[in-house]
Amino acid sequence: MSFKYTPNTLKKLEQLYEEARYIIRYEKGNFTSGYCILEDKRVVVINRFLAIEGRINALVEILPAINVKYDDLSGEMQKWYDQLKVPVTGAPGEEESTQKEMDL
Repeated sequence: MSFKYTPNTLKKLEQLYEEARYIIRYEKGNFTSGYCILEDKRVVVINRFLAIEGRINALVEILPAINVKYDDLSGEMQKWYDQLKVPVTGAPGEEESTQKEMDL
């Protein structure tokens, strides 16, 4: 998947998590991967020292691991969520180097 690492993209990802009823907190801590997930409390903690690119990558990396109720998302977020969860090499007949362009 290919998208721009802008504050707008980060804001859109944060909105997706909000609609999925997850709270994102940017905190200081020793996170080996740059983030921590508290499943029972539906909280995602991201290292606050990460740049925008690192924050976006962490949120995209976490997305498959959390329980998102598709019906709770708005129409626009459902479309964007579908684009995010499509694996880059997962579609049959596609070459591995092919990337999809996302609507921002």
